[in-house]
Amino acid sequence: MSIETFDALMNQQRFSAALELSQRMKNQQPSSGLWWSAVGRALLAYGRLHEAVENFDRAQRLLPKDPHLALQRAIVDHRLGRSTAAADRLRKLIASEPVNSVDATIVLAEVLHRSNQHDELDHLVAVGGEWTNDPRAQLFVARKQAISDRTQAITTLDQLARSTAPAHVRRIAGFEAIRMLDALGRYREAFDLAAFMHFSTGTRHDIGGLEKEIETQKNLLMRGKFFSSPRAPRIEATAMILALPRSGTTLVEQMLDRHPAITGIGEYGGIHTLGERAISSGVWPNDLALIQSSDALAWQKEYQTGAEFLRRSGTNWTLDKNLHAWRWLPLIATILPGTVMIAIDRDPRDTAISTFLGNFHPNAFGWSGSIQSIGKVIAAHRSILPHALETLGFEHEAIVYEDLIADPAGHARRCLARMGLLMDEATLAPEGNLRTVMTLSHDQVRSPINNKSIGRWRNYEWAFDESWKSLAAVHDARRRL
Repeated sequence: MSIETFDALMNQQRFSAALELSQRMKNQQPSSGLWWSAVGRALLAYGRLHEAVENFDRAQRLLPKDPHLALQRAIVDHRLGRSTAAADRLRKLIASEPVNSVDATIVLAEVLHRSNQHDELDHLVAVGGEWTNDPRAQLFVARKQAISDRTQAITTLDQLARSTAPAHVRRIAGFEAIRMLDALGRYREAFDLAAFMHFSTGTRHDIGGLEKEIETQKNLLMRGKFFSSPRAPRIEATAMILALPRSGTTLVEQMLDRHPAITGIGEYGGIHTLGERAISSGVWPNDLALIQSSDALAWQKEYQTGAEFLRRSGTNWTLDKNLHAWRWLPLIATILPGTVMIAIDRDPRDTAISTFLGNFHPNAFGWSGSIQSIGKVIAAHRSILPHALETLGFEHEAIVYEDLIADPAGHARRCLARMGLLMDEATLAPEGNLRTVMTLSHDQVRSPINNKSIGRWRNYEWAFDESWKSLAAVHDARRRL
């Protein structure tokens, strides 16, 4: 079996098959750094970062001078939010004038952008070089243009979005232009460009399948089918934020991450892996009670090992803000009993428009491509929460985003109390959090808590039909303040 076959599977985003192939070949050829690296690449695609690090480090011991491997290792550091380490690796790699210097420079530019190292990024762009001939470099040119001439930056990005550049580059460019158009009040243009980007770079999504999955869970919950005892021991010091995208998850994580006992571990992929385990074993969703205790313990350990890898030294709690846990609550209750849940909702119209105008992965969030499909997912989400949390016996707090903005201290205190922790005033200044944020909210988190995004949907009121009124009414009824 060749590495070309593995590369083809990765390009087709058949990551499960790619991982299976690379692990098999690694076991057959344990002294091959190529296959250790391949396993790392597949794990990185899955978001299983701790395992990716282990495989890349082993590969580097076997292939210490491989520039492609050095780049992959830097990308993992970047994904982990370890910006200083990533930048250091990349500078060293670029100085050696490797064959992949263009890719390495592009990644360095992205690291500097994400970690707000603007002076070095400006210098990198000004110096130029071969890397500036790559279509991806236009993203950084436009970002620099935006400082003094946002209109020109929009033109640059729009041209890139409509070019023959790779789809992921066009998508990034398009959605950055959308963000700028929205900021300038050019709402119709922003909406129309978003529709074009979803059409030209998105994928089809099985909304019916998701709705059916949630209905199955609801029926089983009503019949008490999920009342079987957990299949693994109770875990401690583990919390998750339950929400759809653009609902305030990053704000909550940034707030609580400032507590000296808590590490926010971002959109950790452990729940996705856990779900795959349950599906492939044939127990999801109807037969969770059939999970063998040994399997449950192994799955639990797999989740915890990855979460612990991301935990900062000196803290004992991990806070997982993956955006999929709401779909797997019965499984989490079975494998990770004791997890504390923090559920947050926002005005469904604000969530919808922010999601539609945002660059979410076209496969994992294919439903983000239209206001109508987003509405169906929001309805499914709210049809199972908070009932599932109560029925499954989770310790939890339910937060309404607008109330959180009005009373951040009260909500922080409630969440911390649910975790058995005392209030810490640092949680009220999330803008002081220096960790690199990898989500779409990485710009907003540098600002103090504010209400600027509340009611954003009114700029796009014409995009919402009568069907949204009932969702909004249910949300408004839940508000406390």
